[in-house]
Amino acid sequence: MIFTRNCLITLIICASHCSYAQKKTVNTSWKLAWSDEFNYKGLPDAKKWGYDVGKSGWGNNELQNYTANDTATAKVANGMLQIKANRHIQGTDTSYTSARLLTKGKYEWTYGRIEVRAKIAKGLGVLPAVWMLASTKKYGGWPNCGEIDIVEHIEWHTDSIYQTVHTGAYNHIKGTQRGVRTYLPRPWDAFHVYAMEWTPEGIDYFIDGIHRYHFPNEHKTPAEWPFDAPFHIIMNISVGGRWEGAKGIDPTIFPATMLIDYVRVYQDKK
Repeated sequence: MIFTRNCLITLIICASHCSYAQKKTVNTSWKLAWSDEFNYKGLPDAKKWGYDVGKSGWGNNELQNYTANDTATAKVANGMLQIKANRHIQGTDTSYTSARLLTKGKYEWTYGRIEVRAKIAKGLGVLPAVWMLASTKKYGGWPNCGEIDIVEHIEWHTDSIYQTVHTGAYNHIKGTQRGVRTYLPRPWDAFHVYAMEWTPEGIDYFIDGIHRYHFPNEHKTPAEWPFDAPFHIIMNISVGGRWEGAKGIDPTIFPATMLIDYVRVYQDKK
């Protein structure tokens, strides 16, 4: 997620798509093309993952400082990737660190099935997310270049998982973003498989193999469909900000941890 969202926009997306599911099966023509199973220890595999770093607010007034090559914010252990948001107290000052991993410049894809098995972080004021951004500015900056949110969660919408698409025509600044808010009881207590299937004809979202939303290619202009260019995967936990921090930050939740069992990319084997 890049820019601000607000309660009105959240109500718009929920009113249209809350707890929506279709009887659509997963495409069986996909073939595994890339994965990280996290069957090692230490820092994330540098051949697969890089980092966004810094404390810039990230367009959303977020508070975290993203660090790189820091096992306090991202490490692999016990077959899992751990992404952690941490709270630091020094005198009267409070600060936060976290990690934002990405495959940009290493692995990028146009079309495919992206699948992640994860246990999301719990806590008021943080936002765990797995999502995708365009790797080039073929259609300009955000939102014209497009954004594909595979899973997002905020605590003050308890038990809600967001899966959203943003484009120049459809984005939360205009209140026109497209996606689904799904009720998933205590999603931080168990692992779930969050997936997105992307073809030239549309984007489909799934949770645990159940189809939740279809975003069609309307075959109009790049404002509606910029999704014909390479995208990369991003995984992070943000702290504070206009959306995730709208109801405050619970100081007792830290470290807030998202566990990721695997990330897999499938492409059509035809």
